Amino acid sequence: MKSGGKLHLGELLTALLLMVACVGPPKEKTPAWTVVAEVLDDWHDAAAQADESRYLEHFAPEAVFLGTDATERWTLEEFTAYVRLYFPKGGWTYHPRCRHVRFAQGGTHAWVDELLDNEKYGTLRGTAVLQLIDGRWRIAHYSMTFAVPNDRAAAVVEVIGGE
Repeated sequence: MKSGGKLHLGELLTALLLMVACVGPPKEKTPAWTVVAEVLDDWHDAAAQADESRYLEHFAPEAVFLGTDATERWTLEEFTAYVRLYFPKGGWTYHPRCRHVRFAQGGTHAWVDELLDNEKYGTLRGTAVLQLIDGRWRIAHYSMTFAVPNDRAAAVVEVIGGE
């Protein structure tokens, strides 16, 4: 935001594009789409409740989690240690605003991208690959990134020193 509380034109356009891209239900809300959405909703709720076992049970055994920091690439074992360190202090809350789900031919994998709202960080994007294992959708890969408007990207890169 510019001083004086006025939005940059780029910020306004980005906000409008996000709203337009995410209004309404998916074109085909299949039963599988609903189940995948329920898995992710429960996973996000478990994080907000700091419910360690419920949160971690949503992952596939070989899962990988990519956090917002470039150093945060965790196997399930490494991410479990991180969760066990932070959940006793309280979880983290992300509210899904918009979600897109696509399925692989054969229906055993789903690709997801979702916009998330967080009180501290604003809008983030989560991307995931879920795998159907023994009749249950499990998160095999999840990546969380900050959604930086293109017209602000250079300023962000300057602040972080091009890391």
